[in-house]
Amino acid sequence: MRLINQRPSRPFAVFLAALPFVAVLIAYAIGSDLRLTANPADKLLPALSTIRDTAIRLFTEGDRRSGEILLWHDTWASLSRLLGGVAISAALSLLIGMVIGLLPLARATLSGFVAVVSMVPPLALLPILFIVFGLGETSKVVLIVIGITPFMTRDLAQRVLDIPHEQLVKAQTLGASSLVIALRVALPQILPRLIANVRLSLGSAWLFLIAAEAVAADVGLGYRIFLVRRYLAMDVILTYVIWITLLAFVLDWALKQLSRRAFPWMEAGL
Repeated sequence: MRLINQRPSRPFAVFLAALPFVAVLIAYAIGSDLRLTANPADKLLPALSTIRDTAIRLFTEGDRRSGEILLWHDTWASLSRLLGGVAISAALSLLIGMVIGLLPLARATLSGFVAVVSMVPPLALLPILFIVFGLGETSKVVLIVIGITPFMTRDLAQRVLDIPHEQLVKAQTLGASSLVIALRVALPQILPRLIANVRLSLGSAWLFLIAAEAVAADVGLGYRIFLVRRYLAMDVILTYVIWITLLAFVLDWALKQLSRRAFPWMEAGL
């Protein structure tokens, strides 16, 4: 049997999925042990047990001055910014993408502009955003919006353009207006794509958020990472990085489940 036709059983698939993670843990443990053996005071690669103890402390112990558990406080602040920016981006990209895809006049006006905006490095605009919107929450949310909206918009517009022209002609033959065509023909077909776009854009959204928090913030996951780096607190940094990765995974999983439940016909066709 050719390799292209070989499919693993469920248990073997779980084993294969876990294999890279186990390999990374083993490699890290070996590297950490070698460095700590040579220098017990080394901070670059703390032992896994040290990271575990640090994680327990960060998740359960409050700050000495405020009494707040800083990790939960940082998580709430970062998730509020992230979800706000992603929600705005999703709404804008859905609206603009449908307009570009359905209306030739809008396509002629906006498609080139959106394409050019998508090529602007969002992080290069960060100083401008801080000047215009200040150092508060708005500038961080706007950076996420600017960073992911153009790409999502272009993809959704192309998805609308890929809708078979016969569907649009039939809808018009039955007397449907442009608004009805947008809501009853185009929208149901691009909503699954919108969720997929949000899933793919979460990584970039996290990147822009962490960068903004590192430059100007007094709370947040990115702020905390860059605050403790001056003390070479790698156990804290790695705990935060693992926590951010876990949050991103949970968000991606939740969106995947939403897509499966809301659009089972889309999943069945894959």
